This record gives sequence, C-alpha cells and structure tokens, in this order.
Amino acid sequence: MHPHHRRRNRPRRPHGFDFRHLGLFGNWTGRFFRPGEVRIALLSLLAERPMHGYELMKELGARSGGMYKASAGTIYPTLQQLEDEGLVSSEERDGKRVYQPTPAGRRELESAGADVGRIWQRADEWSDWGAAARPESWEVMRPAMRMMKAAMRAVAHAGSDNERIDQVREILEEATEELEELANER
Repeated sequence: MHPHHRRRNRPRRPHGFDFRHLGLFGNWTGRFFRPGEVRIALLSLLAERPMHGYELMKELGARSGGMYKASAGTIYPTLQQLEDEGLVSSEERDGKRVYQPTPAGRRELESAGADVGRIWQRADEWSDWGAAARPESWEVMRPAMRMMKAAMRAVAHAGSDNERIDQVREILEEATEELEELANER
C-alpha cells in the first residue's frame, strides 16, 4: 500500500487538523508504551492491588486521562506472559481471573524503578492533554494555531535579533499564564 493511502484512512481530529505530529504532547511518539513497558506497567499496577484484566484496562485509561485505551489483545497476552515467567500469579474470584505479583515479580518491578517512574510521568502528561481534549476545546484550536504561526513568523524574520525573540517569548508566556489562570478558575 502506498504511504499516502494510509494517511487518508487515519482518523482525523475535528476541523481536519491532526496536530499530533507537531510534538505537542511532550515526548509524543504516537504510542503510549515503548517496547517492554506494558509488562512493567501491569506489574506496577498489580503491586498496588490485585486486579483482573478489565480493571487493568480501565486503570491504564484513567491514568492517561483517557488518552490511552488498553485493548484486551494487549493486556491478556501480557498477563499470560507474566504468569508464564513466574512474575504474577492468578486465581479465580467471582468468576474473574485476578492477578497479583509474585515475589519474583516484585523484584523485577524493583529493578525497573526508573522505568516505572517514566511510564507514570508520561501518563500524567497525557492525562493533561486528555482533560483538555474535550469537544468544546476544539473551538479555540484555530485561533491558537494562528497565534503559534504568527509567533513563529515573527521569530523567523528576527534572524539573530535576540531582543525580538525574547519579546515573542514574553508575549507567549504572558498569554499562557493568563490562560492557565482561567483554566484554574472553577
């Protein structure tokens, strides 16, 4: 299949603008989990309390503000792999298979502490975007993008004029502070 055909079939955001490629999600890679991270995330959640697969899917979605939707096709095979490796055990409770880490699983989780921290930090970043990505939020996308374009043009024409670059940065920072104040008003 030609690469342009895949692009046309991709779901689009309202107003036809897909801004994900701009890197506005912090360290956006297009995927929530990097290779090997699903295992660690599941172990981390199970260390908090025993859960069944659907609870794990809901918890991953909640921690990312709804921006990541775990699928059964990801969760259940990973749980089976963890069980095969002796890192989790499971038992039947109320008709559901509930998982919890074994001592080996807790040791694995302990050795992956930095990775666990990065995963949940990323979840917090995504959660911020999830809270902001409500339908009414799209009403301000066009003016926000116009402002970004104007700022970038002003800097592009500045050349090595650091004073102008600082001026543009100051305008954007002031606007951001005012908007954050509005966002924090209840």
